[in-house]
Amino acid sequence: MNLLKWSTIGALAYGSFVVLFESVFLGIYQPSFEKSDGTGIPMIKITTTDDSGESRSRMLARFEAYNKIYVSAHHWTRRWYKNALKNPYIQVEINGDRFEAIAIPVSGEEFKRVAALYPLPLVAKFLMGFPPPRQILRIDTLKT
Repeated sequence: MNLLKWSTIGALAYGSFVVLFESVFLGIYQPSFEKSDGTGIPMIKITTTDDSGESRSRMLARFEAYNKIYVSAHHWTRRWYKNALKNPYIQVEINGDRFEAIAIPVSGEEFKRVAALYPLPLVAKFLMGFPPPRQILRIDTLKT
C-alpha cells in the first residue's frame, strides 16, 4: 500500500510539474533562450491566424538545415501548429527582422533528415511529459 501511495504522489507531482512547465512557463511566459550575443537556442516568433481571424504569436525554438528554417511542434500545446496548418501564411520575426512566410509541413525523407539532425534529448522529453510525436514545419520566406 505504501508503494502505491508514493507512486501515486510521484505521478501526480510529475503531472503537475509538466502542466506548469508547458502551460505557464512555456505557454504564458514564452521565454527566449537566445542570448543577445547570438548564443543559446535560436528563437523565432511566429504569428498565426485562427479560424475567427484572430492573430496569435508564439516564441519557438528554430533550427536551420540545408539553408532552410524549421520549427518543431513537440509540446502538448500545439494550437499555433494547428493554426499554421489551416492558414499557412504567417508572420515571422527573427532577431528583430520581420517578414511574411508560409509554413510547410515536412514529411517523408525531408522529415527524417531534419529530425535526425535535431533529435529531442531525453531530458527535454521528460520536461515535456513525453509528448506526442513531433511535427516539423519548414518556414519559407514569401518573396515580395
